Order: sequence, then structure tokens, then C-alpha cells
Amino acid sequence: MTPLPDRYCPVDGTRVAAESFAWCCPVCHGPLDLDFAPTPAPLKSLAGRVNSLWRYAETLPLASPSVSLGEGRTPLVELKDGIRAKLDFLMPTLSFKDRGAVLLAELALRLRPRQVLADSSGNAGTAIAAYCARAALPCTVYVPEGVSPKKLEQIGAHGARVHVVGGDREAAARAAREAADEPEVFYASHVFNPYFLHGTKTYTHELWEDLGGRLPDVLVLPVGNGSLLLGAALAVAELYAAGLIDRRPALYAVQAAAVAPLAHAWEEGAGDLVDIAATAPTFAEGIAVPRPPRARQILRAVRDSGGMFLTVTEDQIRHAQLDLASRGLYVETTGVVCWAAVRDGVLGRRSAVVPLCGAGLKTGLAHE
Repeated sequence: MTPLPDRYCPVDGTRVAAESFAWCCPVCHGPLDLDFAPTPAPLKSLAGRVNSLWRYAETLPLASPSVSLGEGRTPLVELKDGIRAKLDFLMPTLSFKDRGAVLLAELALRLRPRQVLADSSGNAGTAIAAYCARAALPCTVYVPEGVSPKKLEQIGAHGARVHVVGGDREAAARAAREAADEPEVFYASHVFNPYFLHGTKTYTHELWEDLGGRLPDVLVLPVGNGSLLLGAALAVAELYAAGLIDRRPALYAVQAAAVAPLAHAWEEGAGDLVDIAATAPTFAEGIAVPRPPRARQILRAVRDSGGMFLTVTEDQIRHAQLDLASRGLYVETTGVVCWAAVRDGVLGRRSAVVPLCGAGLKTGLAHE
């Protein structure tokens, strides 16, 4: 079996052994990155490979998967004026979080914990519950009050224990992290564990393959904790370093105006979170994260790409969901924010791809 790469803290350089259950930097308690710099395979060598995200084996830190549900290779469809949508709501658990969850479950299977823990506003929890079920691993998911009942139902259906925490998304995360410090507990965090990012980067590797070895001018990405955007940044760096693309796309990060700490920091020209403004309820529950732990990395990735932040109102979210439904695409409220941000022409003539991240059945329609 191929040795696992070590993890390290991007802030202070502290290294953490590959087989350790430690979930954060022991010095600053921040998220960890992976000491892993792969070289993607050239386009022509992908023909005939398995039709899942595991076709990009050279870029993944784990090989020979045993818990795959066939995740990845979601369709790319035209919306209008050079903007395409990638239908990641067609994943096995109906959200893009399967890309990272399968890597976490595969890693947990190798470490053999007595318990897997996760915290989530819904989609990450359902994905981790499903892949833990596939791997026959015991799983508990911490969720905040007010999560979509359908998401809670899905988590429970996969056999995971649901722990509802009073308060918001941050309260659920704090409760999970406290429990994660217990011995032989694997914290399947889609924020702190870098394996998740190396799963989400396959979104961009698929785009590159499906667009014939190129990427659009702009990748428009929803940002709460930033796992899809940071995964995209990883993939772009890998493809560029390998000479497989000759230019890097701009990363446009989208937040709900009701909970937009990163967009606020961007407007202030800051490299990290600034004083957090008051938040309000939002239809985009999946990105309603007031204090994303990887804020500095997200802001840097957007800045380095020549991108920017956009915010959308609740009315824009509601109208975008209905607009996509009128085009045959029934998408959850969080999953429509990228389309909400760009559908009125802010991109001009630039080509772009927006992810449709979760199925509409998870939340239903947004109502006034």
C-alpha cells in the first residue's frame, strides 16, 4: 500500500504524522495542508479509464479505492452566453460533497478509528454518513438547529447518529471539535482535513478534460468554508505546473449577502477576516459560515487568480432557483448562488462554469 503523505500547518510549518488522528495544528490549532504535489496525467492517457473521479489517480493522495459509489464525472451543460453549468447535484448523495467525503472515508478505513465524527449544515454530513456506511464505519454527524429536515432524514437513513446542537453552524462545529479530541476518533472535517480538498479538486480536473484540455476564463464558485474553491485552486496549480494549461482562470467567489465575512474582508482589502458584521438568516444555509477557518487561504487564492468576490441577495437566490427550474434543473437554494451572481451579465463575454452543487429535493423551493 502506498504510504500516506504527511500533513503540515500552512501558517507555522508544524508537521503532523500521516497516521495521526490529530485534526488540526497542535501549535496554532488551524487547518492542515497535505505534503503532496502530484503531476496530472496528460489528456490522451485518460481515455478508457474508470468513469469516476478515480480516473485522476495520479492527482489523488489515496489509491485503490474500496468505498467508491461511482462519484464524479458529472455532466456539463450550456446555460447561456458562454456560461455552462456542471451538474454536481447528480452525485450519489445529491451534492458535490461526495468528492471529498469519499477521500475521508477511504482514509478513515485505513486508520481504523473507533468512531468517525463530522459537523455539517447538511450536505457534507449526508455525504460522510453515506461513505461511512459504505465502509462499515460508525459515524456521528453534528448539525445546527434549523437544518433542512430532508438532509437530517438522509443522514439518519445512512445509519449515522445525528447530534443536533443548539445554536448556529459555528456552535455545531465547536461541539464536534471538542468530541474529536477523544482518543481514536477520526474527525472527518471538510474544513480542517486536507484530503477533502484533494477530493473536491477533481471538479476542476473534470472540467479540464471535458473542455478538451482547457479551462474557462472564469470559475464561479460558492464559498462558505471554501472547500470547492480551494480544491479548484489546487487543481489549477497542478495543471499549470504540468504544462497542461497555459493560463489560469480567474476564481470568482460567491457568498450570500446575509452571511458574507469573506466578501467583507475583500472589500476592506484585508488578508484575513475583519470584524464580522451582523448576519441574517439565508436560503443559502450551506455557505452560511461566519468564521471560515481557511479564510486567509481563500482570500489569497481569489486574489492570486485575478478573481473577485460577489454577493447575492435572498431575492436573487429565489429568482435564480426558479430560473434554473424553468430550464429543467431543480437545484437546492445554496446550489443556485453562483448562477444568481452571474446570470444577469456581469461576466461580459468571458466564458465561465458554475457548479450546481445540490439537488432541489434537499431543501425545496425558497419562498418569500
